[in-house]
Amino acid sequence: MKAMVLAAGRGERMRPITDHIPKPLVPVAGKPLIAYHLEALARAGVRDVVINLAYRGAQIREALQDGSRFGLRIRYSDEGPEPIETGGGLFKALPLLGADPFIVVNGDIWTDFDLATLPPLDESAHARLVMVPNPPHVARGDFAFDGDYIIESDKDRFTYSGIGVFSPDFFHGCQPGKFPL
Repeated sequence: MKAMVLAAGRGERMRPITDHIPKPLVPVAGKPLIAYHLEALARAGVRDVVINLAYRGAQIREALQDGSRFGLRIRYSDEGPEPIETGGGLFKALPLLGADPFIVVNGDIWTDFDLATLPPLDESAHARLVMVPNPPHVARGDFAFDGDYIIESDKDRFTYSGIGVFSPDFFHGCQPGKFPL
């Protein structure tokens, strides 16, 4: 299975730190945040990773290079100077990700989630999202559950963690450009 790490954003809420460094390269306990994700992906058996780039993308490319020090092969999807949001970035990277389902991890989150435990997609789903209880600063949440399915509802909502498995079919009908997931 391949994976994509989303790393193109500016990190506005972390300014002024992110004025000079992209958020995925902000050090946490002595190493860049994105390094934890790459190590977790390697532990989960992933070998091919795509990282999208926009804001200060050259710094990310320079820091991670080809990924061999993580036991990975990293390829980059360059969005240009302005990020095209999560959906646009994933859609642009589909040719690098191939025809099979792939893992997605937001490059600017902290998690100890074991990526090896992500269940595979079955024919009834185009995506599986890891949902978490709402943190205090996100009282409303993103989605609710109906059994194993994520639905739109105003009751009993959870927050999308920034981790999931997606089929390329999830993006059927999308057009190139800037759009949210």
